[in-house]
Amino acid sequence: MAALRRGVTQFICSTARFKDHGIHGNSNLNNCGLVPPFQLVSARGIVSKLFVGGLSFYTTEDSLSEAFSRFGQVIEAKIIMDKVSQRSKGFGFVTFASEDEAQKALSEMDGKVLNGRVIFIERAKIKPRFDDARPIAIGLRRPPGNQ
Repeated sequence: MAALRRGVTQFICSTARFKDHGIHGNSNLNNCGLVPPFQLVSARGIVSKLFVGGLSFYTTEDSLSEAFSRFGQVIEAKIIMDKVSQRSKGFGFVTFASEDEAQKALSEMDGKVLNGRVIFIERAKIKPRFDDARPIAIGLRRPPGNQ
């Protein structure tokens, strides 16, 4: 999935440069000023992302995808990992191809047991982006000896 996303990203950025939109540099979508395709799709409501909390530390992305695949086409199952310990933080996200499939999974799986733990399902909230935010200026710091 990640390789596909990178390929789409490179294609979009190279197409944007080809059409002379003034976009140059790295083939990362954030650097070329375009919104990633998966955000466009989710903003239009074509796909639906669910938050899954209370996951066991032993739940894998494959087992999460398999558990939710009986409700419809799972586009992505992502478990959030701790950067230091490389262990699950106990929550993740499941993206479905349609709103109806996500609603069915939400109603059927909320409060059910998965890998020995009761899981809780909610609709995922849109994460605010701070890519364009500017740092707050707090003024110049004086060196310790020049008061």
